[in-house]
Amino acid sequence: MSFFAVLFALLIEQLKPLPRDNGVHDMVFAWVRWTGRNFDAGKPRHTWVVWGVSVLGPTLLVAALYLLAEHYSLLLALAVDVGVLYLTLGFRQFSHYFTDIRDALDRGDEDLARQRLAEWRHLDASELPRTEVLRHVIEHALLAAHRHVFGVFFWFVVMSALGLGPTGAVLYRMAEFSSRFWGYRHRTLDAPADDHLLALSRRLFQWIDHVPARLTAFGFAVVGNFEEAIGSWRRDASLWMYPNEGIILAAAAGAVGVQLGGTAAPGVTPDRSKTFTDGAEPGTTEAQGCTAGLPAQAGHLQSVVGLVWRSVVLWMLLTALLSLANVIG
Repeated sequence: MSFFAVLFALLIEQLKPLPRDNGVHDMVFAWVRWTGRNFDAGKPRHTWVVWGVSVLGPTLLVAALYLLAEHYSLLLALAVDVGVLYLTLGFRQFSHYFTDIRDALDRGDEDLARQRLAEWRHLDASELPRTEVLRHVIEHALLAAHRHVFGVFFWFVVMSALGLGPTGAVLYRMAEFSSRFWGYRHRTLDAPADDHLLALSRRLFQWIDHVPARLTAFGFAVVGNFEEAIGSWRRDASLWMYPNEGIILAAAAGAVGVQLGGTAAPGVTPDRSKTFTDGAEPGTTEAQGCTAGLPAQAGHLQSVVGLVWRSVVLWMLLTALLSLANVIG
């Protein structure tokens, strides 16, 4: 049933995507902010309470809803699966930014492309040259595809196999949103944030995302240039501060032959780039802190789109085979 739930959710999302400003996002935003205000008393142990309430609370609620629906009807349980996946999984939740930036660059309107990138990532992109705009768009799009599709896909399938329906999708998205919210609050809203809560939410999401990130990277290698993807994974993943991000981006860079990573302009992804400074020959891509390959060009945007869609087809086929084997068995 998990295969059909994912398939129906993706089809519905393509036909009628969630609007940019939707009530569900506003509710989640308000919920995470409320838990921080009411359960964070400033001590390290309270951060576990905040994270547990904000992330596990909605997860348990969805689990109860699914089990209740399954008790009455399998079709009703499938409807819950599809409904939750529609809200948690899909490209259209971020692809409008990608499309707007790509269209602006095609028209030669680089100022608009920088503006859309700044709106998407809440960062200053006003001084980025065209190549850097392309590189950042590719990096953010790859990570967004993982967090909105492949990571949700993995945890949904795992928890569905355990009879818990879409709880894995909610767990993953709430953990990701919590990590992103506290970082956003600390960096952009100029509001006080508990450093312990920020560190805990990031660490727990890194654990939750450990296996999905590696499966996403492996999928990119399978549907792209396998040898270059694996080589880049092994050689360049440490360019990024967060290991899960580094693995995904390095593998994708090798799969499509594009240069990613490198030092960023002030204010743009300051926590994303980390250069090699020891043992690297001057002038090499390793010394510059970027992967091997061609500098980012407009054609790479389409290559990345193709890479992501081929990966979706790959994992859908594998899920279909697992479902068929389960039925036959």
